[in-house]
Amino acid sequence: MRLERLNPDKIRIFLTFDDLVERGISKEDMWQDIPKVHELFNDMMDQAYQELDFEVSGPVAVEVFNLPAQGMVVIVTRGKGSFDSSEDDHEEHDDFYELEVTLDESDDVLFCFKELEDVIQLAHKLNSFLQEEGKLYQYNDRYFLLFEDLILDDSEYELTIALLSEFAEPSMLSKYILDEYGHKIIENNAIQVLCQHFKL
Repeated sequence: MRLERLNPDKIRIFLTFDDLVERGISKEDMWQDIPKVHELFNDMMDQAYQELDFEVSGPVAVEVFNLPAQGMVVIVTRGKGSFDSSEDDHEEHDDFYELEVTLDESDDVLFCFKELEDVIQLAHKLNSFLQEEGKLYQYNDRYFLLFEDLILDDSEYELTIALLSEFAEPSMLSKYILDEYGHKIIENNAIQVLCQHFKL
């Protein structure tokens, strides 16, 4: 579980599938209102308080984004009135959460590579069935390979994820961050372009 503060009232939490498995939670469980999901949220809030001094009570907006290969990104936004108290407000704020949960799913697959050589080796392994896919970025001395709306049959998809995991690690970066601040090296068909320009 990795946490990042986005602004004073908002944090982002990246959960890998290993984080979920350790807690006995499946991907499908995240869409349900069950005790172990509440426990996970409480664990996240405890860690957010310890690491980021991010404390919540009252209304909280939670956005959960399912990333097929990487895990899940959870955006937690503290309600503006979480800590407000006025003389006209006679209700006491106990330590409770009023959750407003939004769920979304993405077909984007994004992996981070330390070396360009790793991207090239991967491209040659994927070239037989993924020629017309991929965008390649450089950002903060790392290389990022993005597949948008990746649609493959199950066996090809599992092979793609397995190969990506062999050469790189899932990234929690947003593709919008890469578009805004990253250097776009190959805009389209990155797998094919890499194989054409770099021979093994």
